[in-house]
Amino acid sequence: MAVLSELLARPTPLVMGILNVTPDSFSDGGLHASVDQALSRALEMAEQGAHIIDVGGESTRPGAVGVSVSEELDRVIPVIEKINSHSVIPISVDTSSPEVMREAASLRVDMVNDVRALSSDGSMELVAENNLHVCLMHMQGEPGRMQVNPQYNDVVDDINLFFEKAVQRCCRAGISPGRMILDPGFGFGKTVQHNYKLLAKLERFKTLGVPILVGMSRKSMIASALGGVDVSERMIGSVAAAVIA
Repeated sequence: MAVLSELLARPTPLVMGILNVTPDSFSDGGLHASVDQALSRALEMAEQGAHIIDVGGESTRPGAVGVSVSEELDRVIPVIEKINSHSVIPISVDTSSPEVMREAASLRVDMVNDVRALSSDGSMELVAENNLHVCLMHMQGEPGRMQVNPQYNDVVDDINLFFEKAVQRCCRAGISPGRMILDPGFGFGKTVQHNYKLLAKLERFKTLGVPILVGMSRKSMIASALGGVDVSERMIGSVAAAVIA
């Protein structure tokens, strides 16, 4: 736990390596289906410079269909255990399920990365009780329909208000701001125009004094700027967006 706290205290950006152990994630679904494949990729990302590995067992791409808790547990828990046995790199579990959070907390995980910002019953208390870090992401709607005509009064102001309320709820539950990260949720209930406005105005989210996580790699906002290129051809645009962030 102290390791992630020390990393977040640094003035320089950190890199999160995304490890999707799913068959249907939009850019790498099925590539890390076995525990050994997942471990190999996690160690490779750590060697390449990742500061934290984010393990996710349920795709939240636009149009994604949810999975059962038991299926999600079967996907992520063995992988977390395997990474723990080979590395001391901080691990984040990407889940909205309190049951998955609980099982992951019993292992050596440092953070819960929740696209639903701890809105599930019991999730906030579980994070507080286990002294975990948490990434609170903004999403308008649910993955199945979040890209159906998303609308905002002002996307930056609306998300900032969402963050203010989320931080307040976490503080009341006993989670200190020093253990929070905020993610504006690029591509989660946003148009291309919304996404690029968020990128241009990222500094507006710094007013709460909490680190910002930015996930844009290979998303459709990159393709839209490059003439609709395939997922496999979005690396350079992804790196450019990350550098801008």
